[in-house]
Amino acid sequence: QLQLVESGGGLVQPGGSLRLSCAASGFTLDDYYIGWFRQAPGKEREGVSCISSTNGRTYYADSVKGRFTISRDNAKNTVYLEMNRLKPEDTAVYYCAATTVLFTVQDMCTIDSLYDYWGQGTQVTVSS
Repeated sequence: QLQLVESGGGLVQPGGSLRLSCAASGFTLDDYYIGWFRQAPGKEREGVSCISSTNGRTYYADSVKGRFTISRDNAKNTVYLEMNRLKPEDTAVYYCAATTVLFTVQDMCTIDSLYDYWGQGTQVTVSS
């Protein structure tokens, strides 16, 4: 059974950091394009970052560029999202997703319907 499990969310003060993990079971993550998406209350789900399965190329939404870093650890079959200098507007449920579909990197990081497998999400709350 193919499964993605996110962890690492929590409550953090503005300016703080969190590292989210996305662990895969039942398949090898490095064969898949991985995206991180988030959904805040009352808002549509939006792409945050993604990493290519073929060349490791990464992409970041403008709102997180320079603050978030996506990475893979193939030995642990896990993808990470390092989040620094967090802001209240980063508050959302964060999801990781996987797919073997290949489009432009910008499409892969913005179109959630391209993804086949989703985790259950992890809550990130940035508040003082």
